[in-house]
Amino acid sequence: MTKKVIPILLTASLVFGGSLSASAAEKVKTYKNCTALNKDYPGGVAKDAKVKNKGGKTKHKPFVSKELYEANKKSDRDKDGIACEK
Repeated sequence: MTKKVIPILLTASLVFGGSLSASAAEKVKTYKNCTALNKDYPGGVAKDAKVKNKGGKTKHKPFVSKELYEANKKSDRDKDGIACEK
């Protein structure tokens, strides 16, 4: 009987483990455009704290979140690692 239980437990752990990581990825919000993103993050979103802005001075410091940046990197027009910087 234990030979039948082990594969079932392994399968269940993979199914539930996979669904937990998928729900964590779904929590990262994708914004339609920079206007929408800047309402929540006025300085934009940086993928790393060490990233430097190529565009010059900005009014606000960007929020640092690799996951949020990756979800919205289409909005990083100058490809400097900061999406929607102001």
